Amino acid sequence: MELKLNAQTILCSSILPFSQMKGNPKFCMKVSNPYLTREQTTSKKPLVHRGNKLKFKVTKPVPPEKVEIFKSMENWASENVLTLLKPVEKSWQPQDLLPDPTSKEFIDQIQEVRKRTQEVPDDYFVVLVGNMITEEALPTYQSHFSTVDVFGDSGCTGTSPWAIWTRGWGAEENRHGDLLNKYLYLSGRVDMKQIEKTIHYLIGRGMDIGVDNNPYLWIIYTSFQERATAIAHGNTGKLALRYGDTHLAKICGTIAADEKRHEAAYSKIAKKLFELDPSETMVALAQNLRNKVVFPSELMYDGQDNDLYANLSSVTERIGVYSNSHHIETLEHFVDAWNLEKLIGLSSEGRQAQDYVCELARKLKLRVFQERAQGDLEVSPTKRFSWIFNKEVML
Repeated sequence: MELKLNAQTILCSSILPFSQMKGNPKFCMKVSNPYLTREQTTSKKPLVHRGNKLKFKVTKPVPPEKVEIFKSMENWASENVLTLLKPVEKSWQPQDLLPDPTSKEFIDQIQEVRKRTQEVPDDYFVVLVGNMITEEALPTYQSHFSTVDVFGDSGCTGTSPWAIWTRGWGAEENRHGDLLNKYLYLSGRVDMKQIEKTIHYLIGRGMDIGVDNNPYLWIIYTSFQERATAIAHGNTGKLALRYGDTHLAKICGTIAADEKRHEAAYSKIAKKLFELDPSETMVALAQNLRNKVVFPSELMYDGQDNDLYANLSSVTERIGVYSNSHHIETLEHFVDAWNLEKLIGLSSEGRQAQDYVCELARKLKLRVFQERAQGDLEVSPTKRFSWIFNKEVML
């Protein structure tokens, strides 16, 4: 069930039916959000661009029979998912790829970083900063994941394989933001104060990726998301190599390799769910795709640009880091990896979802072709980004 609310109100009663509570001043209250400006709290522009409405979700408990499915998978997860985590002592750390502050050559090493990044274009730094800020909002992602019933990590010391995976995944992901943040700081090419404000805003705002307390939606979402970030970091690395910063290319490639390993874990879980509960998993996949796979940093804000995420996305697509074409390729990859076209034993709802999913890539390709044909006739606007000292780049 969904309830569409004004961004300034929040329901504060669970007694009346939702139909009666909506818009009833007795059961709504104004809330002050320090992460929104006065202009934003009074604006009609939605904070979440999914269906042009801010969605208020009613968290529902996972049905007992679905909890039991994930419970039955625990031994399998220990043998097939936890093994994809790397031991700390065998893992890379950000310092392995950064200048050594204890070295006599530390200052020279920093100068080398600045020399390598000198000729890298501004639009590249906009995208690199966007990648880093997305990684730095990790506290939101891990805490949200831990609140899902079947993945619950009570006291942050749970011993189920799901709890162990969530903490281990978060620990590995935490290094990505640390590494990129420090490299950008040393480069001298970006306004760190504005970047830090953006991270502060983003964590404070949270996220709305449309998965709520549904573990099926979570696993589907993370499969797509991890593959998307692997592609984005990989392409960012390729561009760094083209611009002559071989060390930055290595950094991006190292992060991309982590994301690929994490994608493999979530993709394995999804494939297992398609075996154990094909209809529910197929319906979840279709729902996720209908909602669109939204990046978790969609609510980013720097204190100036109310359309920051949309503007960043335009630059990201234009320079080839991540585009609609990459999304279509990801969809085709999972349709094949999960053998969705040949999946049997589905309910009528599951078969409808299967038809939708398996036909979607073709429809999206046609839409991308039409948008490109139209885009060739349009003049690309420019936008100032506070992250690069308010310099203009083409969208």
